[in-house]
Amino acid sequence: MNFHYYLLVNQAAGSGTGKKVAEKIIPLLEQKKLTYSIYYSEYKGHDAQIAEELAKKTLIAWTEEVQEQDNIFPLLVVIGGDGTLHQVLNTFYHLGVDFPVAYIPAGSGNDFARGIGLPRNAVKALENILSTHQPQEFNLLSYEEKVSEKQGIVVNNFGIGLDAAIVHATNHSNAKKQLNKYHLGSFSYLLSILRVFFCQKGFPILVDIGGKQIAFDKAFLCTATNHPYFGGGVAIAPTAEIAKSTIDLVVVERINLFKILWIVLLLLQKKQMKSKNFHHFTTSKLRILSTVPQYGQEDGEDMEKQPFDLQLSTKKQLFWCEVLR
Repeated sequence: MNFHYYLLVNQAAGSGTGKKVAEKIIPLLEQKKLTYSIYYSEYKGHDAQIAEELAKKTLIAWTEEVQEQDNIFPLLVVIGGDGTLHQVLNTFYHLGVDFPVAYIPAGSGNDFARGIGLPRNAVKALENILSTHQPQEFNLLSYEEKVSEKQGIVVNNFGIGLDAAIVHATNHSNAKKQLNKYHLGSFSYLLSILRVFFCQKGFPILVDIGGKQIAFDKAFLCTATNHPYFGGGVAIAPTAEIAKSTIDLVVVERINLFKILWIVLLLLQKKQMKSKNFHHFTTSKLRILSTVPQYGQEDGEDMEKQPFDLQLSTKKQLFWCEVLR
C-alpha cells in the first residue's frame, strides 16, 4: 500500500523544536520521493482546527477493506509535543471518528513517546513510521469530569494536587521557555517542583477503584496514568503498561518534609513503591472525588482550581508505529 503523508506541524512545540524537526523531516521525504502535504499550526487551538478539517475532508478509518485495496492511504503525521497530540486526538474524540495517527515527538517532555517506546530522535521516529505496515493499538485514558462538565481523552495522565500545581506553575513561568532553547525543558519541571513543593497542602479525596472506596484525608498528589511517565521523564508509575486496558492511580499522602524528600529520592530511583505513604492502584475503571478545590492537569494542560468528580476508563487508539519496547 502507498501512502500520502499529511504532516501537522506545531512549530512552537518545544519552543521552536517543532519547526526544526519539520525542517529535518521534509528533505528526507523529498529524497525518498514520498508524497506529502504539510500544515503548520500558527496559533493556540490551530492544531485542533487543522485536525478537524482533515478529519472531515481527507482522513479515513483503517479497516480490513482498506488494507486489501491498492489505493493511496491518507496518513496523519503529528509533529509536536504531547499537548499537540492531545489536541488532535481530542478533536477526533469529540467528532466521534477513529483514525490511525503517526507521531514524531518534538516537545519538551515527550512522555508519550517514552511510554510507547517511540524514538525521540526525529529521523529515527520517521524511519519507524515508514517501516510500519499496520498500526498498533494502545490504550489511552477517557475521562468525564462532572463538575466542569468536561470530557475527553488523555494520552499521558490526569492529575489533581501537587503535579497539577507544578504544571500550572511551569506553564505560567518564563523558565520553561528559556530552558527549551537549550533543550533542557525537563528542568523547568524541577524548578517548579522547588517552587510549589512547600506550598501544596494536603486535601481530602475519595477514590472508587473497581467498586472499592478508599478515603485519603490528606492527599498530596493524585495522578491517573496509562504509562509510567509524567513531568518530562519522571517514572511516577514504573509498572504501568499502555498496552493493557488498565488505569494506574498514584496517591501520595501529605507527610512531614523529611518523609516527602525520602519519597522524592525513591522516585528518582524508581523505588517509590517501598514507601508506605506512596499508594499505587491498578484498575479498569476509576472515580475520584475531591470537594476541596485543587489545580488539575491533563497532559500538561493546567486547569484552574475547582472541586472534582472525575470518572476515568480506557479507550483504544491506533498509532502508526512499530513497537520497540
